[in-house]
Amino acid sequence: MSVYFNHEEGIIAEPLNLTVSLRGTREARDNCQLFRLTGLLDAFSEPTFRKVLGNKIEEGPKHIILDLSQIDFVDSSGLGALVQLAKQAQNVDGTLQIVTNARVTQTVKLVRLEKFLSLQTSVEAALDNIKQS
Repeated sequence: MSVYFNHEEGIIAEPLNLTVSLRGTREARDNCQLFRLTGLLDAFSEPTFRKVLGNKIEEGPKHIILDLSQIDFVDSSGLGALVQLAKQAQNVDGTLQIVTNARVTQTVKLVRLEKFLSLQTSVEAALDNIKQS
């Protein structure tokens, strides 16, 4: 497993073992985990996504930021996984915040989950939100 180190921020990003159509990294920070994902969050990738991220939520830290700004597509299976992860984070007194792009935001708003899923415009906004909680 390769590990990437961001010298400017002193943050280690470990690659996640997901699927061919969904790739990502995990950065453990002081009080949160930042997952940066690219590709498709759909019925094919959803079981692996839910399992891998669910295990990471249990390991901690309890506050989770999902950077989906590079995601190309989210279907109903992906939305269901996001709801489950949000509930899992709440169960350990954590939070789940999602950094989106226009496509993801539109999909989430279509089913009226934008407040429950705590959509953010940037990673920085999500980090600021965590500092306030």
